[in-house]
Amino acid sequence: MNHSLSSDTICALSTAQGMGAIAVIRVSGKRALEIGSSVFSKSLEDVASHSAHFGRIRTVAGEIIDEVLITVLREGQSFTGEHTIEIACHGSQFIQQQILQLLLERGCRMAEPGEFTMRAFMNGRMDLSQAEAVADLIASESKRAHEVAMKQMRGGFSNELKDLREKLINFASLVELELDFAEEDVEFADRTQLNQLIIEVLNYVQRLIQSFALGNVLKNGVPVAIVGAPNTGKSTLLNQLLGEERAIVSNIAGTTRDVIEETLNIDGILFRLIDTAGIREDAEAIEALGIERSHQKIKQAQLVLIMSDYSQTASNSEGHQSMNELEATDWSNRLAEQFPDKHFLVVGNKADLRATKDPSTSGLSTTSFLPISAKTGAGMDELKKWLVDQVMGDFNTQTDTIVTNARHLDALHKTAESLEKAKWGLDTNVTGDFVAMDIRQAMFELGTITGDISTEDLLGNIFSKFCIGK
Repeated sequence: MNHSLSSDTICALSTAQGMGAIAVIRVSGKRALEIGSSVFSKSLEDVASHSAHFGRIRTVAGEIIDEVLITVLREGQSFTGEHTIEIACHGSQFIQQQILQLLLERGCRMAEPGEFTMRAFMNGRMDLSQAEAVADLIASESKRAHEVAMKQMRGGFSNELKDLREKLINFASLVELELDFAEEDVEFADRTQLNQLIIEVLNYVQRLIQSFALGNVLKNGVPVAIVGAPNTGKSTLLNQLLGEERAIVSNIAGTTRDVIEETLNIDGILFRLIDTAGIREDAEAIEALGIERSHQKIKQAQLVLIMSDYSQTASNSEGHQSMNELEATDWSNRLAEQFPDKHFLVVGNKADLRATKDPSTSGLSTTSFLPISAKTGAGMDELKKWLVDQVMGDFNTQTDTIVTNARHLDALHKTAESLEKAKWGLDTNVTGDFVAMDIRQAMFELGTITGDISTEDLLGNIFSKFCIGK
């Protein structure tokens, strides 16, 4: 992105490409009101900010292109901080192109990806983490993802980071001041308080780092693999959770030959359910390929539901194709050792057919086993609760700051590393200049998140990933 052109007046389509009822074209820059007036049936240069005006847009030859509604947002009161007009026209692609072409002829240039948001950052309307949250807000597909992006866009994350930086700045300044009085052996910064502050900031930074696992799945969806032996009801469970007949259900083992993926929103979290082929040893060639894909999906999933046949008991399961809960639990334990970063739950399906009813098994009987009936829907509420609990942990999207951006995560890791060095320096009585250096480095890394410290290359990389018109 060429920032030397930031004084230009830019324009772009801000609504989705294609035909619709209406489209919105945004114009921003010093000449926005002048250029808008030159194509509109009335002058916009002296009208009040946040006012809307109905009229016609005409070609140079006087031909009417469309009847439009133009909203005027004056400098300092707009998203970008510059004079801005938003032209709401009819959604014909021909009309959109005609208006854009007319604006270009009158002195606008087409905006680059993310340039409107970049100008908002450059003009102090938001900091860098807030600007990046705009992209997350646009891409949010669930309530939880929306909550996290909205909190960041409104400055919650930024304010917390600024508080941390100010605390570190105060102590770093005192430590550096001591260097000017090294011969007098004066101590301005209380080492005990500084050590306590570093521990406090370090704990908070590590908590933010831990939140990224949640933020990442809220942003991209939670992959959930449904695995197990043939004929345990994996496809029936998928259909029950979705509330529709998405997968073919049959009592013939091996019906599911390939992986089926569907999305499900539970309590504002988007889960990506993956129904896999039944895993068994004596599969034919095509089914065996589906089983191999099942193993791959287990590797990709964050949560794994291992289906077992709860209608069986250990004594009557011999020779049966399906696994009972004991066999499934053993398999789950082995998988947990292989994939310690994943959460496994053995789901005992067909509880409605179990010969011996144990009233104590209603709901979650253990932390790793849940009896259900995918056919009748029994146990679905408990299953959904388990899925949500595994994702959320002890975080609350409404009150806690959740990190969703990989760039922020990298900066937080570097911040933690510098704070660890500063703490080691205090513990081992390293001279103040080295401690101050590590604290300054931690402050620098925190500053890169909010944009208090930024480079043109960094800004170009961030905003180039935005859509045009935003």
